[in-house]
Amino acid sequence: MSSQEILGAFGEMLLSGKIKVVDCTTTLGPKTPIIRLPEDFAKATPKVEINKISEYDSDGPFFAWNWLKLGEHSGTHFDAPHHWISGKDFEDGYTDSLDVQRIVAPVNVIDCSAQAADDPDFLLTPDHVQTWEAEHGNINPGEWVVMRTDWDKRSHDEELFLNEDPDPFEDGAHSPGPTPECIDYLLAKGIVGWGTQCVGTDAGMAGKMSPPYPAHNFLHRDNCFGLASLVNLDQLPAKGAILIAAPLKIENGTGSPIRALALVPA
Repeated sequence: MSSQEILGAFGEMLLSGKIKVVDCTTTLGPKTPIIRLPEDFAKATPKVEINKISEYDSDGPFFAWNWLKLGEHSGTHFDAPHHWISGKDFEDGYTDSLDVQRIVAPVNVIDCSAQAADDPDFLLTPDHVQTWEAEHGNINPGEWVVMRTDWDKRSHDEELFLNEDPDPFEDGAHSPGPTPECIDYLLAKGIVGWGTQCVGTDAGMAGKMSPPYPAHNFLHRDNCFGLASLVNLDQLPAKGAILIAAPLKIENGTGSPIRALALVPA
């Protein structure tokens, strides 16, 4: 089939429902959990605000609209390479300069939900990934890899979702993520990016790893992307879906809230 015929057939399958569109995005609003940083370490992102301009009233008789206050890395969001110091020198590393061809790609969904339910500090290792590949097939260059933990089922409760350690000397939270070796292994395979269902792309205690925050450090070092606070990964197959993760085209943007959509064979 020619590319035109493939796209034509693809469109028909979307319209007929043979390809299902799964929303992998959390609702963005004042109750959306936002990552918290120690006050003596860094300035934190403010909570999301939705402010009304008008709603069929004297400020706008025929229309309703709002203005927003939010951070680039709020809710289900995209981390561009310039988000981290290791990616600061890429000219195409901002949300307005990246190659959009890269952000629509096949997605590999590694199911760690059982392990994360047993241990909120569960860490994904290269051995786990290789075992998954032996069952489902190789992870290929240019593809997304996401870690399913069903952490989105905690998102109704900010404290449960962030799961911060009550001990101030622990300096972290308890949520699953990858080891440094895992991210290195995936990047060696040429992935385009890595995603999680937690508030960030790293494990909650990743600040204690070497190097600290390896998902951020290594992904952006290699001009690759991160996705966080994804939802509904339990509706995706291990392989066979396409993930669309398009950030807003913010001038010199280091990231952006996104509407992450997966195309799944019905």
